[in-house]
Amino acid sequence: MKNKSKWLIAVAGLTLALSIAGCGGNNNNNTSNTGTTNGGNTSTNTPSTNNNAGAGTVDASAAEAVFKSNCVSCHAADLSGGMGPNLQKIGAKLSVDEISTRIHQGGGGMPAFQGQLTDAEITNLAGWLKTKQ
Repeated sequence: MKNKSKWLIAVAGLTLALSIAGCGGNNNNNTSNTGTTNGGNTSTNTPSTNNNAGAGTVDASAAEAVFKSNCVSCHAADLSGGMGPNLQKIGAKLSVDEISTRIHQGGGGMPAFQGQLTDAEITNLAGWLKTKQ
């Protein structure tokens, strides 16, 4: 019985360590969380092409689902950040291509999502994030 307890503790510890490592820790790049926020993003999330030059039509509900499944643990549900940077105004700082490249390749503490997400999911997510201004 004691061996089972030790094994379960080891598995739980490993799972926790992998979860933390997957988020990349503290991120020191140009999209760092500085200053104060205005209480959250109040824009509506409808499919549009506004402010997302280069991304084509954005399916906001699909982008939100991808974000919730893959990004919320580091960037928070309201995009305010945490382990990862604040993304509430990322569209004012980076182009769609820059956002897409960061999602594909990772960097600055962020893991790469190329191979975990499809190119179409990444393109749609980058276009959706570009609307966050």
